[in-house]
Amino acid sequence: MGWPSTGEGDRERAEQVWAIVLAAGTGVRFGGVKQFTSLDGRRLVDVVVDTAVSVCDEVVVVLPAGMKWDGCPVAAMTEGGPTREASVRCGLAAVPPTVGVIVIHDAAHPLASPQLFEAVIAAVRTGAGIDGAVPGLPLAETLKRVDGGRSVANVARGDLVMVQTPHAFRAGALRTAHAQGGDATDDSVLVEAAGGTVVVVPGDPRNIHVTTPDELEMARRLATAR
Repeated sequence: MGWPSTGEGDRERAEQVWAIVLAAGTGVRFGGVKQFTSLDGRRLVDVVVDTAVSVCDEVVVVLPAGMKWDGCPVAAMTEGGPTREASVRCGLAAVPPTVGVIVIHDAAHPLASPQLFEAVIAAVRTGAGIDGAVPGLPLAETLKRVDGGRSVANVARGDLVMVQTPHAFRAGALRTAHAQGGDATDDSVLVEAAGGTVVVVPGDPRNIHVTTPDELEMARRLATAR
């Protein structure tokens, strides 16, 4: 893409925050493309994009192959790849190289609030030496390691959290991590593997990950209550 590389526009974009909304999944566990199902009268992906637009300067939407974006105006739309991280790289290609902070968010987390976006962005912008920030929730239940259905050990949960999206990163750290290739369950794994520092901010228990029809129904109830 023909992004300018010098001048006042670069300095302005260096302070900008762009979001990449991942909506290219096939929804195998759900039984269909859940990101396009209805939540409180709107598609999950529309809810997510609207939230990202309200907080970030620009938004890139990553969609399944052959699908066109018909939601609210965004900076760019691109097709995804065969894996989550391949889809992130497709989105990164649409973000100008001078942008300072990049937020990654999954459309399967439709109830992420603007405040949660702002929390991870603020952690990256204000933290010296911080390359990324993710929201996490402490684990409340007992954890066990099992082998063939048999409990073999308890797992200490005191220093464990369940990570949600959105994630925010220094753009340079995120691009460096992806330039090294590889795949992972989320981008913080790649950034840490590349030597970056990622911090955890308090997550939101209402920001559930929709992977099954039952979880979609739960999200609908939570959306109505909110």
